Amino acid sequence: MPYFEPVVRIRYIAPIRVKVLMIMFFGTGIMGLIMGLVVAPPSMTIILTLMGVINIGLCAFFTFIFLTQIPNTPDKRKKKRKDH
Repeated sequence: MPYFEPVVRIRYIAPIRVKVLMIMFFGTGIMGLIMGLVVAPPSMTIILTLMGVINIGLCAFFTFIFLTQIPNTPDKRKKKRKDH
């Protein structure tokens, strides 16, 4: 399978930050779905469920970024050589 270059380049984000965002959005998404489908009164069911689904979608987006981003390589031009 050939490697494809993404059309839009997103700035590199440290993997630990992406993992924290994934966990945060997944947890709040599941909580929103449970609150919307079980706990909420009938007037708030749709709103809370949609917010939970949006959070799950954001979790999927950050998972995609985590799995597809290219590791940040240090710039070799700035590296000092040791010729001692």
